[in-house]
Amino acid sequence: MFDESRRSEFENCVKTMLEIMGEDPKRGGLLDTPKRVAKAYEFITSGYSMDPKDVLNDALFQSSNNEMVLIKDIEFYSVCEHHLLPIIGRVHVAYIPDGQVVGLSKIPRMVNIYARRLQIQEQMTEQIAQAIAETIKPKGVGVVVEARHMCVEMRGVEKINSITTTSALRGSFIKSAETRKEFFDLINSPRSVKF
Repeated sequence: MFDESRRSEFENCVKTMLEIMGEDPKRGGLLDTPKRVAKAYEFITSGYSMDPKDVLNDALFQSSNNEMVLIKDIEFYSVCEHHLLPIIGRVHVAYIPDGQVVGLSKIPRMVNIYARRLQIQEQMTEQIAQAIAETIKPKGVGVVVEARHMCVEMRGVEKINSITTTSALRGSFIKSAETRKEFFDLINSPRSVKF
């Protein structure tokens, strides 16, 4: 994602940051830190260079299924756009097909694309739901994200046991109380399959 000059610029910013903190960027343990940080940020923000809709469009299949498809417990990590600290959590995505389904691995890939950007959880939840609604065109979409925020745990109020939950519902997940209940019951049910 970074070209050579941008990577060098990023590394110089990290060196400056280390100096401002009172560190010596030339000491042994920190000598390659600017390169490592640049490489890490290049990876954890790689979602900017990908289009989630391309991933979903790549694997649409005709199907007569009209019952809920749920992919639960999709693990993710992201970076909070306010403090550049980690967000760690899981996403549950469900949709009700309307003539087509998407390959099962594509939804976790799409979640990763949105997660690998500077984010706020509320926006990421909406982005996932909207991408599915626009690309797969299902009868309904439900997305729930549960996450821990290091900006809450490591600084500020320092509360390590708080979980933030956000949801985005579209179509039949809003219109039908029964569909909504089924979705929430499924994501809150214990695992029945042992791996």
